[in-house]
Formats: sequence, structure tokens, C-alpha cells
Amino acid sequence: MKNGRPVVLIVEDNTIIRMSAVDLVLSAGYEALEAGDADEAIRILEGREDIDLVFTDVQMPGTMDGIKLSHYIRDRWPPLKLIVASGAAIVEESMLPVGSRFFSKPYDDLTITEAMTRLLASDDPKARSL
Repeated sequence: MKNGRPVVLIVEDNTIIRMSAVDLVLSAGYEALEAGDADEAIRILEGREDIDLVFTDVQMPGTMDGIKLSHYIRDRWPPLKLIVASGAAIVEESMLPVGSRFFSKPYDDLTITEAMTRLLASDDPKARSL
């Protein structure tokens, strides 16, 4: 959090779900950025230094899915917190970078907000927060 307000990048190819996630992030008091796929997310991450958390879908079109994206982000931007969600795939958190959280869709908004709050409160991106 570089400017006092956490910044969350939402990576979701479904426009309606992405808009809902943006509303969720804004209602939690965070700044929301949007990407429709992993390639767009990486371009945004390369252009900004104030992103604190990435909230990504698993199944997306493009060069990588949300699991590969989460590993790429952990390797390239280790301080970033990661939340991964999917409506189709069952993902074991052991498949994700250490410290990442996984939620099945449809997710409960309060559960996601609480996970974001806990992750953002931690200085260690690899720490389990729940």
C-alpha cells in the first residue's frame, strides 16, 4: 500500500463477474484495477508499482491461466498478495504459490473481503492468513 489505500488488480475474462468483483473491492475501500486476461494483467503490473493484491480467475483465454499467472506474479513480484478463484476447477492451495488463497465460485463476498483484509494486513506475502 503505497498511497494509503490498497490497490487490487482483478483478472477476470467474464465482464459481468469482473464488474461484480470491482464493486466488491470498491465497497471494501480499496482501489480496483481490471484486466481481462493474464497478458493484460502483466502489462498493468509492469506499468504500476502500487498494486498490493491480485484477485484472479483460474480459467481465462490467453497465454496463461490464473494458476500460471499466480506463479508468474510470485516469481516476478514477490511482495504481491494473491487470491485465486474458479467456478469450474477445483484447485488445491498446494498448487498455488505459498501464501495464496483459493475460493470456489460463487464465492461469498464477505469471505473474499475478509481474506483481502487479512492478506493486506500481513507484511509477509507467503504467510497463511486464515
